[in-house]
Parts: sequence; structure tokens; C-alpha cells
Amino acid sequence: MNTPLNWRLKRLHYLLRRIAGSVAQRGLGGTMARIAQEFRPRAISAPTWTLESPEQAFAPFTLPASDTPLVSVIIPVYGKLPYTLACLRSIARHGAQTPFEVIIVDDASPDAGVETLGQIGGLRLLENAQNLGFIGSCNAGASAARGSYLLFLNNDTQVTPGWLDRLLDCFREEPGCGIAGSRLVYPDGRLQEAGAIIFSNADGWNYGRFEQPDDPKFLYRRDTDYISGASLMIETALFRQIHGFDVRYAPAYYEDTDLAFAVRGAGKRVIYQPESLIIHFEGITSGTDLQAGVKQYQVVNKSKFAQKWAQVLESQPAPNTPAARAIHHDRRPHILILDALTPDASRDSGSLRLINIMRLLGEMGWRVSFMADNRVASHDEICQLGRLGVHTLCKPWSPSLARWLTGERDTLQAVMLCRHYVATPNLDLVRRLTPRAKVIFDTVDLHFLRERRAAEHTTNKAIASQANASYRRELALIRACDVTLVVSPVEQALLSQEAPDAKVELLSNVHEVFGRNAGFAERKDMVFIGGFGHPPNVDAVNWLISDIYPRIRAARPDMALHLIGDIPEAERLKLSGEGVHIHGRVADIEPWMRGCRVALAPLRYGAGVKGKVNMAMSHGLPVVATSIAAEGMQLHHGDNILVGDDADSFASSVLRLYDDEALWLRLSDRGLDNIRQHFSFSAAREALRRALPPL
Repeated sequence: MNTPLNWRLKRLHYLLRRIAGSVAQRGLGGTMARIAQEFRPRAISAPTWTLESPEQAFAPFTLPASDTPLVSVIIPVYGKLPYTLACLRSIARHGAQTPFEVIIVDDASPDAGVETLGQIGGLRLLENAQNLGFIGSCNAGASAARGSYLLFLNNDTQVTPGWLDRLLDCFREEPGCGIAGSRLVYPDGRLQEAGAIIFSNADGWNYGRFEQPDDPKFLYRRDTDYISGASLMIETALFRQIHGFDVRYAPAYYEDTDLAFAVRGAGKRVIYQPESLIIHFEGITSGTDLQAGVKQYQVVNKSKFAQKWAQVLESQPAPNTPAARAIHHDRRPHILILDALTPDASRDSGSLRLINIMRLLGEMGWRVSFMADNRVASHDEICQLGRLGVHTLCKPWSPSLARWLTGERDTLQAVMLCRHYVATPNLDLVRRLTPRAKVIFDTVDLHFLRERRAAEHTTNKAIASQANASYRRELALIRACDVTLVVSPVEQALLSQEAPDAKVELLSNVHEVFGRNAGFAERKDMVFIGGFGHPPNVDAVNWLISDIYPRIRAARPDMALHLIGDIPEAERLKLSGEGVHIHGRVADIEPWMRGCRVALAPLRYGAGVKGKVNMAMSHGLPVVATSIAAEGMQLHHGDNILVGDDADSFASSVLRLYDDEALWLRLSDRGLDNIRQHFSFSAAREALRRALPPL
């Protein structure tokens, strides 16, 4: 039985063989630390996957298969039938959303595997007349492939959910993606590789080897020097354009490294995709002895690679460069973003804005690190930011802000501090430890303005006092930082009076234009979006339920009201009533954006711009709002929005819009135009260029 313990003992010989090379590359201290890491008690969680046992007796099964595959999965095989069968069973178990085919290339195996493999349904089986080696078999499989993409997969691997689809995401979402590769783990749960590094002497290093696979530093997409051929996806046309795996490396080793360099030479990127997780029984197929068998070509082919790519290797990191620095040797500008909480687009509009800013920074060539002030982030949040190429710094994985800044002070060109209550206690630390970084203060909205308006609305002296304190803090920050971001032209104009010497840039909400997915007649009901974590929303919902909705329901009892956002259970009981549907926070608001006829924004105080208004308009859903809710958004009553500032006028506007198709269509079209003109990615990109340091 190939238990994790037995498997680790088998690897001991391999590890000892690597020590000499590791000492040369990492130094004695680094090598001893790596050995200790290998054998010390592990603090990582047990693997979450279930392995297919190579010991399982064979019974025929069928693979998912398509006659018109988008992806061709190519698995070269030379013996080791039990591992091949386990690999295929894992593919049969997990499948993929993408249509694919599986091609086994049997390289004149010495066992009777062909007869067994021939009993598996949905499998395309190619047989080499003579042994061609790994490279020859991969190229033969690629020649026979029908898919637009090739996924090379070792036969000593097992796949997990999303293994194929998440690789394909890189080609859909990452401009210029040429190769995408998986996060590789050992069967016992340790990380095997999170992309790989090539040093200037042509030595390779698997980044993250033996570390914990769920450390956030391994959970974000990034460009890498090369991807292991154990799980590597490439566009078929590109693979053929660069003539496949270079046969000078036959039978195997350095061919995947060479392919990555050739892909970059063709102007494409090589991307590590952590969401594609593959278990790899390293060494099963080719062994671990560098002095014997196929493995000996690893040494031979290194010199061939070094000769072929001598000029390119000059720009690679020098040997002994720490791996954490070597993976970023492309010297992309680096920015740290510090906010109160890890952003979650389903929670609030500020999160959506920050996520879209991060997306833009990545597109503009920046490397983004993010830390919440409480250093808390869930695994899902880490992965969501990881899709944008953002490294999340959080407990228990990363050090304190002070320690992290000390280690990264030479890499940071900018630091963005979000919200005054986060920026105030951290500004001096950032200035002291990263004196060369440009400090950007993102107000999110001017808190003192919102609090002033709340005080005026409630005549609460305590809130008025709090607003004055916020005013002093925010103005001090604005003067102390290099540039300040505001979301509303109203706030920008206010600061031009209050802090005329400060550099203030308008960077408003950022939205995709989704468009109108359903017509007037296909819709019904009304929707309000906003959680109770934001006091203006609490007041708005209470006013809506107590004064506005009764007027609407008296005229049209068929019009239901949908409330979306975090609402405490005690408040839900108070708000419940005929026609009121409370949904709480939802992962996807699109069903309400498509199905409702009117969006409501009855805010009576606040500041900034209102994401609930932007979001509805980005879906072509017309909005009825108060003047405060429409402030700073270039909106005009009767043109692209309807405005009502008391319960009667608000309810009348809703009823008018609900039954006037021509008005509804005009507001829908012009609302979409408003988003394109004022809240687009292109507008935000220009604002970021003005705010960021020149590079």
C-alpha cells in the first residue's frame, strides 16, 4: 500500500541526492533549514482530498469525452499502469465543465497496460511503434489532438475539482496568457510547487517546495519563470507555432522550462494558477536517482538549456537569491493596500470599488499586496483576491505590518491607506519604514461630511462632536499624505476649499456595464440594496418601510419590496410585513437586477457616491432616489433618474416609473450611459495614473 508514510520514506533517497545541489544553490544554512522542514512535525492540516488507490483492482469505467473538445488532455505513459489508472479514475470522478478529450500516448510500455487501457470508455489511446521518450510522446499526442488547448498531464498525478476549468480561466481572463500551470502538492498534503524559478546559471527551483499549500503567498495568480510539465496548459496553435517540445532535450527534462522560455520569446506570458490543484506522486514515473535512468538527463539537459538561452539567462536572478525575491525578479512596481477589512463585493460598495481598483492596478502592471487592519481573511476571500493577482497578508501566515514593511521597504513604490481610522494610526509607521514609497490616502468617502449630515438629520450633539473630530483627523491626513482620493466631485470641490494645497484626485466607484438583460414587461417589484452595517442604510430602510412603502402599497398592492443586505434578525422581525421580502446578503444580485422593475435609494443623509445606484444603473435598472443618494453622480431628475425627498414625492415617482414604459426605457438607457461616462474602468485608470508615482 502506498501510504503517505511509505511514500515519504521512498523519497528519502531522492532528498539526499539533492543535498549537494541545494548546498551549492541555497548555502549550507538554507539546505539545513530545508532538511529540518522536511522532517519536523507538520503543522499543516490533513489533505482535504480523497486519493484514488493505485492498489485498486481494475474494473472497466468510462471517462467524460466530447466529440468537439475545447481541451485535449495528453497523458504520456511508460509502464506504471496502476498510477495511470488511478489518474484516469480521478478524471472520471471530477470531470470538468469544459468539453475535453483524454489522449493516452503509450510509449511502447513493457507491461500489458495497453490491453487494460483499451477497456476504458471515452479514452483515445495512441501507441508508439517504438519508444519515443516523454518529449516524443507529448509531441505525438499534440499532433493528434482535436482541442484548441492542450493540457499535458503526468500519469502519476491525480486531479481535484476545477483542475481543468481553472487553468482555462487564465486564457480567458489574463491578457497574453501563453501557458497556465497548476499548484502541485504531494500526496501527504505538502506543497510541491507553486510555479518555478530559473536562476542565471540555469538551475531550477520549485517555489514553495515542502511548505504549506494554503499559505496565501501561494494562492494568487502570477507570472512565473516556468511551469512543471506535470500539469501544463497551452494553446494548441501556439504549441505548434513554436514547434512543440524541443527534441534536443529527449527523452526528458528541461523541456517544460524551454517551452516556457519559447512562449515568452513569442510575446506571451507563463502564469501560475493556484486554483487548479493537482496531486503529484513525484518520482514514480522517472525515478529520483540523478545518476541513473531517465532522471540522469536532468543534469545533461541543463547544459543544453544554458547554451540555448545564454543571453536570456543573463537577466534571471543570481544563484542564492532568496526564493521570495527571485519570484518577483521582473521588478514590477509594488503597492501595499491597507483597509479596515478584507474586501467582499457582496458586503458593500466600498469593497466592490476596492476590488476593481486592484484589478486595474494589476492590468497596469503593478504587483499588489493587501492587508486588512485586523489581519483577518477567510480562505475564500484570499482566493477571490488571488484571482486578481493580489497577495493577501493575514494571520497566521504573514507577520505584523511593521515586520512586513521592514522586509519589503526596498520593493514598495506606493502604499494606499484606506479610511481615516485606518490611515491615522499607521501613517507614521509607513513613513518611517518605507520612506521612498508614495503614500496615498483613499477616503472611501469623507467621514466627517457624512457624520455632519447625520448630526443635522438627527439633531444629535454627540454625532456633531464626532463629526468635528473626524474633520480634524481627515484634514490632517489629507495634508500629510502625498495624494488623496475622493469618490465624489462634491467632495473634491469641498477639499479644494478646506485643503487647497493638498493634491486631491477623483476616483469614484468603478463598475462593469452589464447592460439590460430583460425588458419592461418581463419585470415586477422593487429592490433596495444595502446592509445595516452602514447607518444611512438603517435610516433609509426604516423610512422606506414606515412611510414610503405603505403609500405605494395602498395604490398598488401587487408591488412587492425586496431588501438585500445584512440585516440583523431582530431588525428583520420589525421590518417584516405584507409584500416585504428580506433576502439578506446574497452571493449574486443579478436575479434582482434582471427581475425587478425599479431600484430604490431613499437615503436621507450620507456622503460619497452610492454604489447601490451605480450597480442598478450598470444593469439598466432605473432608480428612484433622494437628492442625497443622487449627489455627485451627474444625475438629473427626469433625465437619468427620478428624485423624491419626501415620502409623498418618492412614492409618486416610484408609481409613475412603474407604469410608464417610455420613461422607464429612457431612464434605463441614460443610466447606462452615465455609468459608461463617469464610472467606467477607463475613467478610474486615468485617475490612478495621476495618483501613482511615475515609473
